Amino acid sequence: MEPQDSILKGKYPAKAHCAKVASYLKTKHSILDDSVIYLEGQKTHLLEDNDEPQPFRGCALPDCHLTYEISTSTLTLFIPPLDPDSVIWSGLPLLPQEALKKYDIDACLTTSDLPDHLASLSNRNPKPNLYLKTGTTLSDLTINLASLPADYKFLQPAIDECRVTKDPYEIALLRHANAISARAHTAVLHAIPTAKNEQDLEATFIASCISSGAKKQAYHGIFGSGENAATLHYQHNDQPLGGRKNILVDAGAEWECYCSDVTRTMPLSGKFDEESRQIYEIVERMQDAAFALLKTGVRWEDLHIRAHEVAVEGLLALGILRNGTPEELMKERISVAFFPHGLGHYLGMDTHDTGGHPDYADNDTMFRYLRIRGQIPEGGVVTVEPGVYFCRFIVEPYLKDERTRKFIDEGVLERYWDVGGVRIEDDVLVTKDGYENLTTAPKGVEEMERIINGRG
Repeated sequence: MEPQDSILKGKYPAKAHCAKVASYLKTKHSILDDSVIYLEGQKTHLLEDNDEPQPFRGCALPDCHLTYEISTSTLTLFIPPLDPDSVIWSGLPLLPQEALKKYDIDACLTTSDLPDHLASLSNRNPKPNLYLKTGTTLSDLTINLASLPADYKFLQPAIDECRVTKDPYEIALLRHANAISARAHTAVLHAIPTAKNEQDLEATFIASCISSGAKKQAYHGIFGSGENAATLHYQHNDQPLGGRKNILVDAGAEWECYCSDVTRTMPLSGKFDEESRQIYEIVERMQDAAFALLKTGVRWEDLHIRAHEVAVEGLLALGILRNGTPEELMKERISVAFFPHGLGHYLGMDTHDTGGHPDYADNDTMFRYLRIRGQIPEGGVVTVEPGVYFCRFIVEPYLKDERTRKFIDEGVLERYWDVGGVRIEDDVLVTKDGYENLTTAPKGVEEMERIINGRG
């Protein structure tokens, strides 16, 4: 039995999550105890000319509603009533008694009961204050809320901030998603010798996840071979593998609405060539340097800077960078040409989870795409995903610019275009004095080569 299995036998801690949001609202906005939180789930939308619903993410109960009465800590979930016609085609949905076993809630009613429940709230004296997400619109079911004093500003930011830190149940979900992804990445390594096309390896990954019970991917996977690996969010996944050195696989399973996000770069021949291994080892050192700093309270920017410093040192040693000290090259932001994205992001119910406060208008190119700004709290789960890429679209403008071209040796660089890009990404729980790596997918050079060649 995996360590997370015993935790996941319990109920999803929905009530604790509501209490966490209520506490945040009290602390930040001094809301009253008689307030009520109201949430609506996403609606089911069928695809045009198709009986299939659009892909659904977030809470696994579409068309649901929720109220949390802060004064009594009462959490009530409303799910759609049984539709006999739907049962004929799709089988029984989640029933109220099943929801009570699955989620830590006080009551589960159907949406047919919602108008009366909301009417009882609006008839109270004094009337409770209502907190709704921005963009919530009242319907026939919820018209009884119209008479209540309502705030649409505070709830969404409160939920976003409270999602940053994870409780043990959420960590167990993330750990389980990572275990499934680790098996799938390993399956890809085993499949490399016989694969002919990127899509072969994508199919291997997805099949492995499904066989482990994870029918949904956390995001559209990236299976970029050769120079395709230099495109950060490469999507085609349909190019032949022949004549290419490596493949970058950025793919992760979703488990019970919680995501994994794992990247490995693998040698297609079964052995990294000299240039590929050199770059891979630089990226390993970048990740190790970030890990060495990671703990509660650290500024994410400091980890990002340290990863860039290691990249500069490595590229200088190879001769790709030149004509400057590491300090001068950092000041010139030359490493951004080869490491243009942020070091990582929060992870949870979304792959790029909430609460990171990115500043995409930052004039400093080193920080513009950093998805987390500021200190990292204990209990946060982050990805640590440094990379070095040889993307012509990004690098060539540096070669044409009079100010920056002197720092890059084009003759040396020519040997590295075929490397494409190398990224290594793990999902990490931040602890008081350090971190715990939730990702177990193979990533060392020798380990991956051994598996590809049938020795592991």
